[in-house]
Amino acid sequence: MADDFAVTVSAGSLRADPADGFVVPHAWTDAGVVVAAPGTGAHLLHTAVATCVLNDVYREAQGSGLDVAGVAVVARGGFDAAWVSTGIAYDVEVDSPADHATVQALLARVDEVAEIPKTLRAGVRVGRG
Repeated sequence: MADDFAVTVSAGSLRADPADGFVVPHAWTDAGVVVAAPGTGAHLLHTAVATCVLNDVYREAQGSGLDVAGVAVVARGGFDAAWVSTGIAYDVEVDSPADHATVQALLARVDEVAEIPKTLRAGVRVGRG
């Protein structure tokens, strides 16, 4: 079964060309977030994770007084033969004048508090009505 289903979401100084995807409004940046992903369910699941992480980088940075000019998140993962997720991994790039250790501390905090990843890690029940 496929094992990538990569998506990229980006904003601010790291924002991709809108022609590479579609733009969604974003509370933290005026130009919105570019989502570069096909519209499959697998890609949209990964988009939810990537978008949550991106949003939380901005939110947590603002809360700690850290200047962030841009964020890009790539989320990817696979599925087994029965289309059960084999896991989701993400990488984050942050454009900030802060030193590496400060940015890494921010990313550790985001990994701890980001709501969608936290929900998926805990397990979520899904069903009809």
